Amino acid sequence: MNSISLETSICSYRTALRNYALRFTHNLDDAEDLLQETMLKALRYANLYKEGTNLKAWLYTILRNTFINDYRSKSKWTSVIEVNEDLSSQQLRTSASNNLAENKFMSGDIQTALGSLPEEYRVPFLRYFEGYKYHEIAEELRIPIGTVKTRIFMARQQLKSKLRMYSDTYRKRSA
Repeated sequence: MNSISLETSICSYRTALRNYALRFTHNLDDAEDLLQETMLKALRYANLYKEGTNLKAWLYTILRNTFINDYRSKSKWTSVIEVNEDLSSQQLRTSASNNLAENKFMSGDIQTALGSLPEEYRVPFLRYFEGYKYHEIAEELRIPIGTVKTRIFMARQQLKSKLRMYSDTYRKRSA
């Protein structure tokens, strides 16, 4: 199957995929986002599709895995916050302005730390952070899966070392 006919076939499943995505997300906007991400991945990895196999099942698998990966990455970043006291608008304004300044510095430090990583560590780490699995990264970069794991581990170690000041700060705040 040539790439144009494969792309046409992939697009023909758009409605069925949207309905499938809606069952996961229960929200039309989120379903559209999931559908778009699925279509992009399908087109990006079209070379991995084996002609003669079930295209619809392949697309459904990509959609399901994308949802699961997004859910995992979001669950790492979300937390429940309980407020047991009433805060005045002045306290909130002061807190928000402090947080903006801190976040700006932290974001800059993170970008600097990421930029200082060797490219061989940075690329796999960023892919992993985006929600890709080890084997997907290995296929994309055409390197062994063990090498991917090692490079992500080394990137984490270097980032922990360079961003240690934030770790100590947050430990003190949560104590």
